[in-house]
Order: sequence, then C-alpha cells, then structure tokens
Amino acid sequence: MSSHHHAQKELIKELQRKNGSLSEEEARKWIELLWEDFEATRAKAGRKYRGSEMTEQIVRQWVTHYGAHLDEFIATNPKFNKYFGE
Repeated sequence: MSSHHHAQKELIKELQRKNGSLSEEEARKWIELLWEDFEATRAKAGRKYRGSEMTEQIVRQWVTHYGAHLDEFIATNPKFNKYFGE
C-alpha cells in the first residue's frame, strides 16, 4: 500500500472520530474530495507540487478544524453536495 493510501486511511479514521454521523463511505468520499480539491487548486494556481505529505498535512488540518461539521457543509456548497446525493 502506498503512503498516499495509508495516509488517506488514517484520515478517514480521524474524520470518523471527529464526526460520528459520517459512515466510513462518507468519510472516505470527504477525504478523497478534499485531497483532490487541494491538489487541483494548487495546480491551477501554478504552485509547485510539494508531494503527498503536504497534501496530507493540509487535509489533516481541515479534518481537525472542520471535521465535526463537514456533513453540515454539504447543504451550503453545491460543489460537494452532488457527491453525497442530498
């Protein structure tokens, strides 16, 4: 298993601890979406790729600060809403 996948599995567990209302599948979707969104945004901004460690660090910060409320965020953000079928 790559370090990227291992990091995402750890982030999924961490997100579920922060937000008990998320299923494992929902937590996985959130981590994948946040991960991809961060990397795509950096690329669009012309920033140099700094590796999966940087992405993991940023996504972990988001989980720490916003994880307990991510499910509430769906209602106000159509960008993510479409992935959860609500």
